[in-house]
Amino acid sequence: MSEERKRALQGIAAEALGHLAWLQDAGVREIPAPVARPGAAPRTASPQGAQAMRATSTPTPTSTSTSTSTGRPAAVSRPSGLNDKGCGSPPLLAIRQELGECTRCKLSGGRTTLVFGVGNPQAELMFVGEGPGADEDVQGEPFVGKAGQLLTRMIEAMGYRREQVYIANVVKCRPPGNRNPEPDEIEACEPFLRRQIEAVGPKVIVALGKFAAHTLLRTAIPITKLRGTWSTYAGVKLMPTFHPAYLLRSPDEKAKAWADLQLVMVELGKRPAR
Repeated sequence: MSEERKRALQGIAAEALGHLAWLQDAGVREIPAPVARPGAAPRTASPQGAQAMRATSTPTPTSTSTSTSTGRPAAVSRPSGLNDKGCGSPPLLAIRQELGECTRCKLSGGRTTLVFGVGNPQAELMFVGEGPGADEDVQGEPFVGKAGQLLTRMIEAMGYRREQVYIANVVKCRPPGNRNPEPDEIEACEPFLRRQIEAVGPKVIVALGKFAAHTLLRTAIPITKLRGTWSTYAGVKLMPTFHPAYLLRSPDEKAKAWADLQLVMVELGKRPAR
């Protein structure tokens, strides 16, 4: 077996173990067998297929873009650096360019990297968190620390890969000491988040934690009461749930978060595990 094939199989195994770990933590005891859609061609999984999926998530070094048959702009093909993450379509790139080296609020003075977003620019599912932490500030990508690793397992448990969804935060710069973002900081960043949501055009938004839910829904109702109930933001269905960082501190709440995500899965036509 070639080293390339071994690496591909190891990657698939690691993703499967992460998926199962999240389901076990959430109290899932049974995973139903997939039901084939009438007339659908059988799906096959191979290391080459998994490798190709990863490859398509990375922009190629050209400068052309086209429109898809749906009328939505195709992903921008361009080299990806720290400041290019999350800019895979012309509308997203335009928002990032307008942000520039943003100094619209006081958070800009302490950041290492502006954390714009990451993922599929035409995702049907979008996650919105609070703000970058230390790891995110260095890497320029949302949810890459311990909470991000848990979020990745949550995404995989829903039947998606991380690169198939879009992930962003309410604020784009790390609050000092990971403190809560303040009202003026949220006010400065929210217009760009709204435009990101419009550019991606998801079918469903998952608001992770109270700050994301409070910002998008204009409410101060506790997340414990908001979670598990559908709302809307800019015409998009929105499901509030617990932030992965909270779930790390309170693992007994994982089952509630999984129940919320199952509602999202049903909305998106996916069959939940039990």
